[in-house]
Amino acid sequence: MTKPSLDQLMKKVDSKYTLVVAAAKRGRELMDGRPRLIETRATKPVSVALEEIQAGRIGFERTKVGVK
Repeated sequence: MTKPSLDQLMKKVDSKYTLVVAAAKRGRELMDGRPRLIETRATKPVSVALEEIQAGRIGFERTKVGVK
């Protein structure tokens, strides 16, 4: 899958802010060498992270100080 739509992604998170933070954190993990959780043709870390979120492989936990 390429370019998951914002509508699909918003069903997985509670706000656009959460989506951006979760994708950025996961993108950094991928750049640091963590393995991909899904098979995809995407090459950019944030694109892979967004596809992982859309596939339900990445979640989030709301804390008092931010998203974990």
